[in-house]
Amino acid sequence: MSVVVRFAPSPTGFLHIGGGRTALFNWLYARHHKGVFRLRIEDTDRQRSTQAAIDAIIAGLKWLGLEWDDEIVFQFARAPRHAEVARQLLAAGKAYHCYCTPQELQAMREEQRAKGLPEGYDGRWRDRDPAEAPPGVPPVIRLKAPRSGETIVPDLVQGEVRKANAELDDMVLLRGDGTPTYMHSVVVDDHDMGITHVIRGVDHLTNTFRQIQLYSAMGWALPRFAHIPLIHGADGAKLSKRHGAVGVEAYRDMGYLPEAMRNYLLRLGWAHGDDEIIDTAQAIEWFDLDAVGRSPSRFDTAKLDNVNAHYLRVADNERLVALVLPRIEAHLGGAVDAAGRSRLLKGMDGLKQRAKTLIDLADSALIYVRPRPLALDQKAQAVLTPEVRRSLSAHVSLLENLAEWRAPALEQSDRTFAEQHGLKLGQVAQPKRAALTGSTTSPPIYEVMEVLGREETLARLRDVGVG
Repeated sequence: MSVVVRFAPSPTGFLHIGGGRTALFNWLYARHHKGVFRLRIEDTDRQRSTQAAIDAIIAGLKWLGLEWDDEIVFQFARAPRHAEVARQLLAAGKAYHCYCTPQELQAMREEQRAKGLPEGYDGRWRDRDPAEAPPGVPPVIRLKAPRSGETIVPDLVQGEVRKANAELDDMVLLRGDGTPTYMHSVVVDDHDMGITHVIRGVDHLTNTFRQIQLYSAMGWALPRFAHIPLIHGADGAKLSKRHGAVGVEAYRDMGYLPEAMRNYLLRLGWAHGDDEIIDTAQAIEWFDLDAVGRSPSRFDTAKLDNVNAHYLRVADNERLVALVLPRIEAHLGGAVDAAGRSRLLKGMDGLKQRAKTLIDLADSALIYVRPRPLALDQKAQAVLTPEVRRSLSAHVSLLENLAEWRAPALEQSDRTFAEQHGLKLGQVAQPKRAALTGSTTSPPIYEVMEVLGREETLARLRDVGVG
């Protein structure tokens, strides 16, 4: 059997972390089994569905690198097919017209609450003669669900789960205005799309019992179900905005790499021994549903930062330059010239070792592209006293004539100068750091000098009155 899975978000908001993880698990399952991964936009809720949300979902999936197969299916466009199936069930006596008014349904629920009974439709029109229908009430079509026995979900993650049919009422398939309900549309779409495995959050498990009844009524083969655990915050509470429940694209804007996010999301509820860093190729090879746990996962930004730092360290330098340039140029308010881009590329090996996000990387990379003369922060100004500047001036001629402009040679030159003048190395290196970067913190100063090159280094020293 060829595997066909789908990711089916409702376009009522951004693609959040939970949705991104569900999409990833479906994508990996399809790729592992050399199957098909499809995207369906469940836009039956016309009041809440928006084009902006559809665009955000598509952009989020593309950024994560989760490309789907075949064309996108839009659920609302298939409404005539959904209505057709509902009428088939009606004709077969497996569904019926219900003429309850909204007021009747409200009164029914209030009475059930008052008696301490579970709320649900009581089936009053299930076997009633339609001739008794009140005038002017457009009927809904309800599924005639089994009242005895139980519905069983043989779940690939949760194990076998059962629910008494007496606890499930007759769900609406088609509203009075002829529009299909979400619960009905999902089943018809999954059947027509040939979905073999439904992988979704455990919060959908209650829906699954009802949907299985509909599969049974139509005589359709069931897909395999896998309900994956929810994601909680680090404190164990339900994930919210304060925990990081923002759109996937927000993590792009916060400076995370898509491969890092895929790796991190993979480890939220799935494990392969003690492996933490799992690249995408390895994930495709290893991923299967038997390694998905049942307990909720905890979203931990510190762990995400650590995973992202790893992927920054191994990322291609030219790619990183391309990713940080827009951030740098936005900060500078102008384009970085060719010399600046060259310094960025040359310095990237050192910069990326110390960054957790692209924002960190862009901030630290500014030392190589800031226009001269550099603005000195207060600590740098405090270091560069007139006496220190005179001391540095005595060293400039050595730098002008240094045979090799490499970090080891630059450091040795400073050590020699310091010894000759009865200074400690830090008394030479730290003022130079202040003059060359505008700050008292930076990557190793001799690494910075090598990246800047002789001409830029000397120019920056002269800008602060040294030399």
